[in-house]
Amino acid sequence: MHNIISVKTKNDIFPHFKNSPIEKLFEYHNLERTFEDYSHAEILVGMCMDNRKQLHIPNNFAFILRSGGANFRNNEFKVSYAIAIGNVKAFALICHNNCGMVNLISRKENFINGLVENAGWNRHTAEEHFWQFAPLFEIGNEIDFVLGEAKRLRFKYPKILIAPLMFNVDDNLLYQIEE
Repeated sequence: MHNIISVKTKNDIFPHFKNSPIEKLFEYHNLERTFEDYSHAEILVGMCMDNRKQLHIPNNFAFILRSGGANFRNNEFKVSYAIAIGNVKAFALICHNNCGMVNLISRKENFINGLVENAGWNRHTAEEHFWQFAPLFEIGNEIDFVLGEAKRLRFKYPKILIAPLMFNVDDNLLYQIEE
């Protein structure tokens, strides 16, 4: 079991996030830091596409990528672009509780019926589509997945500060994950 650590004061922020864009992210989102003006992004934020999550950050502070379950295996070129061209030195990888990418098999019928009713697909094609992609996008447990994804991305981008974080959709706050 992993510890989820709240950030209610600046002193709660892990030491390895101090003086970094990750610290600023917590200050803006959780601690109501006054917004500064930014001419370019300082951080890449990767988070789930879930519509219940909105970050409280200033304009131009972050590049933001969204992908179901905060799964960036198929978005590495975009991550590389933010690092190579955008010059970001930090990547906040944010999962959230109650993620729809957990236990996708339980949503199989809703998924198939939704494609049939909403998109006009035939049932067979919708079912094949589900079975082709669900195994790629199933994340299991949110915390375990984001920690594994952070480890994978650290190997790929060793000079980048990669912070696995959790967004709690119940209180709309960011949390640190003790690794």
